[in-house]
Amino acid sequence: MTTERREPAQNAGERAMLEGWLDYHRQTLAWKCEGLTDEQLRTASAEPSELSLMGLVRHMAEVERGWFRKVLVGDDPGPVYYSEQDPDGDFHVTEDDTWTEAYATWQAEIDTARRNAAGFGLDELSKGRSRFTDEPFNLRWIYTHMIEEYARHNGHADLIRERLDGATGD
Repeated sequence: MTTERREPAQNAGERAMLEGWLDYHRQTLAWKCEGLTDEQLRTASAEPSELSLMGLVRHMAEVERGWFRKVLVGDDPGPVYYSEQDPDGDFHVTEDDTWTEAYATWQAEIDTARRNAAGFGLDELSKGRSRFTDEPFNLRWIYTHMIEEYARHNGHADLIRERLDGATGD
């Protein structure tokens, strides 16, 4: 699989621009994971951190799930990888965890996010709330936050990938 990254058009409207940059950053994380073995994807960045590329993908699946399911539409299916007992479980990968499963879960959450967002205008307020505030969010804020979240973690992914095999790139 070769991940194709596309920046949004420079003259796109606001919604197309936000969705385009979010997709670009989703594609960037997939690109950073491309061509690696499960073992490499589970490899932590550096002691004492447990941060790995597979952990980042699992984390972003949870983030997509939280913002576009729980917050935006008010559906709370519960977490996939973390629990009350292990709040960072998305980052705690084991030898039993596979790229196939992590990637499929992440892509399923992205598909759900797109479907859920399609039913909202940028100014429309969320039906659910986050764990941080009891105030609703508009879709514009959620898109902007998601772009920021991916951009930050893609910086982590850059460093992890370079450590694994020397590959660099934007």
